[in-house]
Amino acid sequence: MRSRIAAVAAAAVTAAPAAADFARITEEERFRQIVEDRQLTYPLVRLQVTPDGQIVGRGAGREVSGEWDWENGLFCRDLYWGERELGYNCQTVEVRGNTMRFTSDAGQGDHADFRLR
Repeated sequence: MRSRIAAVAAAAVTAAPAAADFARITEEERFRQIVEDRQLTYPLVRLQVTPDGQIVGRGAGREVSGEWDWENGLFCRDLYWGERELGYNCQTVEVRGNTMRFTSDAGQGDHADFRLR
């Protein structure tokens, strides 16, 4: 009996992540719809991605500024954190509920999960 309960529980846990997976955004229009008039937040970071191609906000007490564009299904940005140039990088974008995930290096690098507010 215990093994059946364990098997059912394991099946339920295995099935659950599919509903909670991130959905990839490949269209600029969809991305714009999601971020329009919203703030992207991460611990100590608050950003806005504006319709005119700007990134503005603050991160860890410093001004964050930059520009963004959409290229071949990727969010590409050139970013400054205070005086420090973070450089140009194209990233995949995924969304799940009020969480937006950016993964650097066209989806091959590190990711950051921002809350949409």
